[in-house]
Amino acid sequence: MVIEEWKKCSIATKFPTYRNSSLVTTKSWLDGKRQDDEAEGLWRIYDSLYDFTDFIDKHPGGTFWIRETKGLDITEAFEAHHLTTTPAKMIEKYKVREASKPRIYTLTLHEDGFYKTLKKRVAQKLKTIDNKPKKTSDAIHLGLLLSTFIFTMASAKFDSLLCMALAGAALVWTTVSSHNYFHKRDNWQMYAFNLSMLNFTSWRISHALSHHIYPNSYIDLELSMFEPLLCWVPNPYIKSKMMRYVSWVTEPISYAIAFSLQMLTRIFYSLSKSNCMYWHDVICLSLPLSMYLCSSCSIFWCLRQWIYITGLASFAFCVIGLNAAHHDPEIYHEGDTNREDRDWGLYQVDTIIDRGDIKGSQFLVLTHFGDHALHHLFPTLDHGILPQLYPILYETLEEFKGELRECTHLEHIIGQHKQLLRTETNPKAPGSK
Repeated sequence: MVIEEWKKCSIATKFPTYRNSSLVTTKSWLDGKRQDDEAEGLWRIYDSLYDFTDFIDKHPGGTFWIRETKGLDITEAFEAHHLTTTPAKMIEKYKVREASKPRIYTLTLHEDGFYKTLKKRVAQKLKTIDNKPKKTSDAIHLGLLLSTFIFTMASAKFDSLLCMALAGAALVWTTVSSHNYFHKRDNWQMYAFNLSMLNFTSWRISHALSHHIYPNSYIDLELSMFEPLLCWVPNPYIKSKMMRYVSWVTEPISYAIAFSLQMLTRIFYSLSKSNCMYWHDVICLSLPLSMYLCSSCSIFWCLRQWIYITGLASFAFCVIGLNAAHHDPEIYHEGDTNREDRDWGLYQVDTIIDRGDIKGSQFLVLTHFGDHALHHLFPTLDHGILPQLYPILYETLEEFKGELRECTHLEHIIGQHKQLLRTETNPKAPGSK
């Protein structure tokens, strides 16, 4: 009976179906969510059902966002990705009927609540905001992309360990900075994300539609995909205390193989169940190909060198990403006591501690998942303009008794390892004294 108590989701009225899958992937997450969401095969926003079939090719952000979300409740995603009231008015012509059952999600988006209030203020601020930092973001990303190829080719031409290390650094920074772009409407920069063996299309599901909307909950695919190697949920029935200490040992290994494991999982799923591969999965092969074309090395040597570079980048990506904002004993995780105010925006802030040591540097923010809370609240905005929104964020948080916490990267690393060991839930709700 105690174990059954854990089969409850803090932000939904039912335990997510996908977590019962033998292989947890973006495909199984989508399939499970379609079973759970009470969208009746259509698109659900709040308690209304819409048929966007004729709108797929017309969507300004690209076909992916509409095509892949058929059969889902996209309420929170719709609100977070559209900052003006125009989209809400425009979709009325696609409305079919009211849903026959209530939403399964318990987070709120009231007009006078924290998130909607903040969103209105941000929408007003965007009319007068300085957009020049967007060009700086583009320049940083392009420079990192070119550096990745330059150092990768140099590592082969000169057989240099230093160039190989620099190629790994450039690759991880290119990957992280490309994350700034796949939240937006389709663009060429998002394809650079695939140099890492990861795939921006899969990440639009696991990261943008799952993790960003439901962080640190059972519906957060990025939480589930690391289990049982890494388990941040304070649940004694998922992993024993001893196994959690073992995860400290297996952690570096899982970091180094994360990129290749993602690719192999997609290949395995495509061969054994249904295809989840895309033409742009081959973009990562441009790196070993460039090494082969600029040197006299064999293709097998180039492939081996590429694996080393990707392994370095994979390890660095996990060190940066898994210690960026979300895992610390003081951060809300599934099973902890809920805040009384169930506003979706406050929930986002409660699951984050920002990196305070990189604020003020656009390069570091762009390459280290900085300004994390604002990015979660407004994912389509360029990282370069987020700092201009802090006065509005602080003002609104003070009104709604929220708090934006900050710490250094080292403190995040320490906190993340403490969280891996935490099996007891936090009885104190976020925001309580």
